[in-house]
Amino acid sequence: MRAVHIVWFKRDLRIEDHRPLMEAAAHGEVLPLYIVEPQAWRQPDASLRQWRFVRQTLLELDADLRALGAAGLVVRVGETCAVLAALAREFSVAGLWSHEETGNDWSFARDRAVLAWTKRQGVAWTEFRQDGVLRRLNSRNGWAEHWQRFMVAALIPAPAKLEAVDAPSDHLPDERALFADNYAQGDDCPHAQPGGRSHALRLLHSFLHVRGKNYARGMSSPLTAESACSRLSPHIAWGALSMREIVHALHARQVEAPEGWGRALAAFAARLAWQSHFMQKLESEPRMEFANLHPALAHERQSVDARLLRAWSEGRTGFPLIDACMRMLHATGWINFRMRAMLAAFACYHLWQPWREVGLHLARLFIDYEPGIHWSQMQMQSGSTGINAFRIYNPVKQSYDQDPEGVFIRRWLPELGRVPAEWVHEPWRMPAELQKTYACSIGQDYPAPIVDHEQAARAAREKLHLAYRGDQARESSRQVMEKHGSRKRRSRAPAPAKTSAQLDLFA
Repeated sequence: MRAVHIVWFKRDLRIEDHRPLMEAAAHGEVLPLYIVEPQAWRQPDASLRQWRFVRQTLLELDADLRALGAAGLVVRVGETCAVLAALAREFSVAGLWSHEETGNDWSFARDRAVLAWTKRQGVAWTEFRQDGVLRRLNSRNGWAEHWQRFMVAALIPAPAKLEAVDAPSDHLPDERALFADNYAQGDDCPHAQPGGRSHALRLLHSFLHVRGKNYARGMSSPLTAESACSRLSPHIAWGALSMREIVHALHARQVEAPEGWGRALAAFAARLAWQSHFMQKLESEPRMEFANLHPALAHERQSVDARLLRAWSEGRTGFPLIDACMRMLHATGWINFRMRAMLAAFACYHLWQPWREVGLHLARLFIDYEPGIHWSQMQMQSGSTGINAFRIYNPVKQSYDQDPEGVFIRRWLPELGRVPAEWVHEPWRMPAELQKTYACSIGQDYPAPIVDHEQAARAAREKLHLAYRGDQARESSRQVMEKHGSRKRRSRAPAPAKTSAQLDLFA
């Protein structure tokens, strides 16, 4: 039997800066493998829109592998250990190579099963870091330095040529088959970003050279964020680009010192470090996907109010900015960070709904769903960490601040299309005759607010302050801070080695 080295692609769908591929290629014949795991795509945080993005990225990965001399990406559909066992019957598996993955509980369990299988079979499984996350981290002390050393290391070029095995490959599965009963529910996302590394590289270039100049000022408002933000998040989440590639490209741009760009590039650098900071939390404490980091609210928000959660999830709360953001998210699979935080906080504070159920709905809508960031943020935005401020966004004030003329609101809420700026942020205040004039009857064309937002905010604050009162709560907060708190504030990305900073990523 031919000896092969299996490169298992997961959330690292690229050939550049891919150490498992480089190492496997140096050891012999390579079998580049992607496993479509039906059970993974049937988890409650997975969605059809995410699969469509991944599928597009896989097609480009297949083409890139063929350009290296491979027969293409080998796709197998099934349970991972069963797929690996079948390959072990077809070939002599000399090694399994992959990146570490900070995923959801299902993927953690899957990887434990794979490790057990490799040990039984005597197959060496070698995993590598692909971002700033450290596995088996004992202390946050010094973590920032670890992150910096990893990011400044030279980029790993794609192999010049692959000695690749020509192995039978399954077709990428039909959506109906992969999503089974869930397919009937639909997942219309007409303005979704396209997947694929070529698109990611174009976005990176346009952001660093054109769009990103207004990043620091434009990233908070939904009016400007769509173009001012990098829009790289889904490509980072699924690995079409590595974080290190982005840091290197950013530094190369900073070295050019373009006039008027300093603040924007520094702000972007800080957020790149935040990405790994939040992922590290889930890596270090996987239970945070399900359980409060801090025990203070362990017995609060236990039950779902189906009526409230449905109104929020459909963009029918009666608060125009909340609803416009939710409807944009349904249509595009993306929205900027401040609006994500506001959506989560409104559901968890004003509606007092369980953050797990809120988080699952948002996870399915986010094409850029990254479990490490997502569940860390859900804990933070719901007041469940004990170390972060309670950010209870006022949905009316945010509406006036972020969309003063109501342009964004009218774009996504056509029922408010004729309502002028004077009334568009609080349409329930319109007199009956104006509702007729502007063809917007509150309670019929557009809902009345489902809660009194000021009263709901007061009630949430009272519950939070009561829950976190006392020495025991403060001690729990200290323990959470010791394990997960930031040790260093960053304003600039580290400088990569000169040779790697000069690489042309955009040719």
